[in-house]
Amino acid sequence: MREISYFCDYFVIASGTSLRQVNAIAQAIEQDLWQYKIKSLSKVSPDDESGWAVLDFISVVAHIFYKPMREFYSLEHLWSDAKRVTLPKK
Repeated sequence: MREISYFCDYFVIASGTSLRQVNAIAQAIEQDLWQYKIKSLSKVSPDDESGWAVLDFISVVAHIFYKPMREFYSLEHLWSDAKRVTLPKK
């Protein structure tokens, strides 16, 4: 992202199949990174119903979408000039 935007190096884009799952994924990311003393500048409410959670870790911004919202906003298309990085599955 840094080559085409000034505000972060990476976007992480993920989806959940329900609003509850979106919030659970966001909370799990926050908790996992908290162990390494990495805090998000933004907070996600456990009962958020927007279908889009954003965690801002300055150089990395994580977007967790309810699947229909991800398709609607299509960040991958909007930022298609950015280089894609695919992480290996565990």
